Amino acid sequence: MAKSKEPIRLRQRKMASGNTSLYLDIYIDGRRSYEYLNLYLVPEETRADKTKNRETLRLAEAVRSKRVVELQNGKYGFDKAYKLDTNFLEYYCRLCEQRHGEMSLGTWGNWLGAYRHLKAYCKPNTTFADITPDWVRGFKDYLDRTARVRDKRKKTETTNDTAPLSASTKVSYFNKLRACINQAFDEGLIPHNPLRGVEGFKRVETERVYLTLEEVKAMAAAECKYPILRRAFLFSCLTGLRKSDIEKMTWQEVREENGRVRIVFKQQKTQGQEYLDITAQAVPYLGERGADDEKVFQGFYYSSYLLMELKRWAVRAGITKDITFHSARHTFAVLMMTLGAEIYTVQKLLGHREIHTTQIYAKIIDKKKQEAVDMIPDLFPPVEPDAAKEPPTVSDDDREPTA
Repeated sequence: MAKSKEPIRLRQRKMASGNTSLYLDIYIDGRRSYEYLNLYLVPEETRADKTKNRETLRLAEAVRSKRVVELQNGKYGFDKAYKLDTNFLEYYCRLCEQRHGEMSLGTWGNWLGAYRHLKAYCKPNTTFADITPDWVRGFKDYLDRTARVRDKRKKTETTNDTAPLSASTKVSYFNKLRACINQAFDEGLIPHNPLRGVEGFKRVETERVYLTLEEVKAMAAAECKYPILRRAFLFSCLTGLRKSDIEKMTWQEVREENGRVRIVFKQQKTQGQEYLDITAQAVPYLGERGADDEKVFQGFYYSSYLLMELKRWAVRAGITKDITFHSARHTFAVLMMTLGAEIYTVQKLLGHREIHTTQIYAKIIDKKKQEAVDMIPDLFPPVEPDAAKEPPTVSDDDREPTA
């Protein structure tokens, strides 16, 4: 039997500018049409060019997959109650396209990362009829035992330059599959949710490296090579803001209301709208106010160079902890709970969606309390337990008379 020709193909056309235009070649019922995507590949002169082109091709492929799904919906009508014959990978691509621009690049990158492993795990013609609880468990087992990722610690590529997925990556990728299937169920594509009865990966708690109040003071007093790094890090210690939100913060988001300074912003990671009142001690680190569209921390772009300087800065302050910029956020959380802030208040200050994320800091505080109790010195000589002493023998003559 002859293989049916793909009705929609992704094509490339070289332009006079040197760039390459991407477009869709659509052939339906003997008629050909083209859809130009306004997406372009650039000449690959640097590593950044190659990375940009890879992302552009992924986006173009997601658009093509969406058009295929739209064609199927229009051509076949899907008259039956459910749409079990919907191609799974094409549906997943459509979700990726919808989420592009609606979430942080890191989160969207996780969607694409999960897609690469889904492509490796399942067949191209997999439909939702094939998505059973056993299929889901199989993908979980694939992530746990088979999936590999490029080991970034190795400077040169070899035949053995891959490593297993980290615990957090397995959680993230499986949750992307979970989100896809849940949406398909909500949209009525499938009659039953194959996720029922299937447990996901359990999140592994990692150590939260934070600074004590004394260590923050030491950092403030020590020399830092880059003033913008010093401003941004100490501002994060006093506000709990992520580096991604500090990088993109504009003066339009900094407002004065009722004698206080408030940051009104949308979180880069979760896209949640936040209203954060900051302490007066944090205000000087904002610097001199500029135009509304200007960056508050202009010139602050977190990189490996700044990370190394952060660690050198900590050493100059006499701190040996392996800190990163995110340690400032942990520092703020621990400081708030140490000072007695209620856990739900800390959850709102940090912008956490789930309370269990904030509860990790409560465990840190419990440990600090235990360490404080253990600091009590030996005040008295050891006391022998009463149970170790034999009770005195009482003769019959010594017993008190009973009534």
